[in-house]
Amino acid sequence: MSGAGQWGDLAPRVISGVVMAVAGGLLVWGGGWPFAIAISALGGLMIWEAARMFGAPRAVGMGLMGAAAVFGALILPGILVLPVLLAAAIATAGDIAREKGVYALLAGWVLIGCYAVAMLRAESGLGWIVWLVLVVVVSDVAGYFAGRILGGPKFWPKVSPKKTWSGTVAGWVAAAVVGAVMAGPLGAGAGLVVISVLVSFAGQMGDIAESAVKRHVEVKDSSDLIPGHGGVLDRFDAMLGAGVLVFVLIQLGLMPGVA
Repeated sequence: MSGAGQWGDLAPRVISGVVMAVAGGLLVWGGGWPFAIAISALGGLMIWEAARMFGAPRAVGMGLMGAAAVFGALILPGILVLPVLLAAAIATAGDIAREKGVYALLAGWVLIGCYAVAMLRAESGLGWIVWLVLVVVVSDVAGYFAGRILGGPKFWPKVSPKKTWSGTVAGWVAAAVVGAVMAGPLGAGAGLVVISVLVSFAGQMGDIAESAVKRHVEVKDSSDLIPGHGGVLDRFDAMLGAGVLVFVLIQLGLMPGVA
């Protein structure tokens, strides 16, 4: 690959990344209802993208249902959360002509992931959501540059042909550094280093899972909403994977430093 081709997408990725970082940073810092509404809207956009990927004729309505489900789950009693989110995934699958099961799994994962991220900010506080974002972003950046510079064997070529072992491992190392830096301020201890690597891997698997779905339905990107990144789902798939794992660990009492 030529130098120009290898780095051709870097400029739009950086510009879009800066815009998302500023907007996302303000929302994360503020928290509260603006953050909850923003996460619900992102969930709706990702359901809209998923519906379009599967050829649904009423993708906009499905996206609105997804956004409403996330927001509803955030204000309803905990016992109703999973039923509401899964019901929305199953209901919107009714508008899919083929591969309803695959779509329903994708939609359920998107909605649960959005809920998990919103609840981490609401219940665990600013420091923990900053840690999660840093683990995902730093892993992605380290993986991107290590993969482009070092190359080498592919991690899972049949599903995600661009991902290399060098980039994957670089992401783990970067995540471990984030865990080591954040362990003290979060009162989590050295265990956060290991957790950070696991969360990084969950994010990478979220990315790969979305890539597998796109290959299955034969689309390149979930949409073209974000220059250099594709769609919202393309950009936040790793956050969904990481967020779901953190949520599960918290529920099981396995997150150091989180009550």
